[in-house]
Amino acid sequence: MTMTHCPEISAPAAAPAARPPLLTRPLLLRFVSILGSAVSFYLLLSVVPLYAQGTGGGGGAAGMATGALMFATVCGELGTPWLVRRYGYRVALAGGLVLLGAPALVLTASSSMAWIAVICLLRGLGFAITVVAGGALTAALIPDDRRGEGLALVGIVAGAPALGALPLGVWTAQHVGYTPVAVVAGLAALVAVASVPGLPDGERGGERAVGIVAGLRMPALSRPALVFGASALVAGIIVTFLPLAVASASTGVVAIALFLQPLASTVARVVAGRRGDRHGQAGMIPPGLVLSAAGVLLIALTHSAFAVIAGVTVFGVGFGLLQNATLALMYARVPRSGYGTVSALWNFAYDAGMGIGALGFGLVAGRTGYPWAFVLTAALLMAALPTALRDLRTARRP
Repeated sequence: MTMTHCPEISAPAAAPAARPPLLTRPLLLRFVSILGSAVSFYLLLSVVPLYAQGTGGGGGAAGMATGALMFATVCGELGTPWLVRRYGYRVALAGGLVLLGAPALVLTASSSMAWIAVICLLRGLGFAITVVAGGALTAALIPDDRRGEGLALVGIVAGAPALGALPLGVWTAQHVGYTPVAVVAGLAALVAVASVPGLPDGERGGERAVGIVAGLRMPALSRPALVFGASALVAGIIVTFLPLAVASASTGVVAIALFLQPLASTVARVVAGRRGDRHGQAGMIPPGLVLSAAGVLLIALTHSAFAVIAGVTVFGVGFGLLQNATLALMYARVPRSGYGTVSALWNFAYDAGMGIGALGFGLVAGRTGYPWAFVLTAALLMAALPTALRDLRTARRP
């Protein structure tokens, strides 16, 4: 009997695992509270100082209003992780939205500087709670292997209101009045509270939470936060001093530059999110620092319109890379119970960096002039490069 040879039938190759969906119902629902808090915050960000100044307080009153807002924001960011651990994401987020929205409704009930300061303190505290508790909850809603991409998308949703609400608030206040702007800002946050009960409350219990002090002592968190804080310092300098550093005849240059910087940052965040998810977030940080420093060096050529616009754009790209990579990297290095701490540390680095940058640069520029002050700022950024490289080597170590 003749035996015929039957060739082996190879098993079909396993299909690549499908990537988990990014735009889930909880994340889309979370976008409601992100938009509500951002619209409420940015509508009044420049309007309240104008109101304080216009009611007879002068420039000092305007500065006091912004100072009270930022002081309460920084303090609230450090205290929010405790609120999240005790009451959960939903209660903290809802409370933050109420504190952000309710005081806005009564802003114009009095023109007293004490009244305005109290309103700013309450709103700053509310905004801090929404960004820290909401940020931690958002991170928990994003699949781990798409964290960078998801955070970039969230950054777009949170940043878009700044482009529209900030100028719209000022225009409306000047043409319609302060009260309508304050009421809309208050309602934007309060209406968003309705979306909170539909959100998950995160994972409480089980893993021990990472505290703020412990987070500061962890190089895995403190190094990225330090590097990002250095770049945020420059962001505060650009927003505050670019209109002063560039010749008064070049106001159009400043407007273009201040538009291109957040636009470049947004595009860079998307690129950083996708690439970081595939190749590692730590590798995005050194290039982000180098690009940021190179941009600042170009800005130092304050008499060249092309250099200023190019410099601000290059800085925007580097800043966007650092925004996304540092935040995604910090979330990846803690259990979910530590997300509140990461959100607090990162936002603290952001706000404190911007405040310190604006204050310190003014003192330095008064002695050196703006061009040399920008050069020194670029050198300060490059001083953070060894920290970024040390963190990269640690991340790649098996």
